Amino acid sequence: MEVELTPDQKALARRAVDSGRLQSEEAAVQGALALREDRERRRLEFLATLDHARAGLARGEGRVITQEAMRELALK
Repeated sequence: MEVELTPDQKALARRAVDSGRLQSEEAAVQGALALREDRERRRLEFLATLDHARAGLARGEGRVITQEAMRELALK
């Protein structure tokens, strides 16, 4: 696969290699893809949590948020 980086992206990768933070420009691209993969994993985990919370609310679970409820939670 061929990937065309912008001049700014190329410069960023080159600086990372020149400074010794990365071994190669390829490592910079691999690192960026790993970060993107982690971000997508966390997004999917959040959406699953949100679905779980919505399902709980649909079943009548949950708690009405009032100032008193907030005080009780703060004391725990």
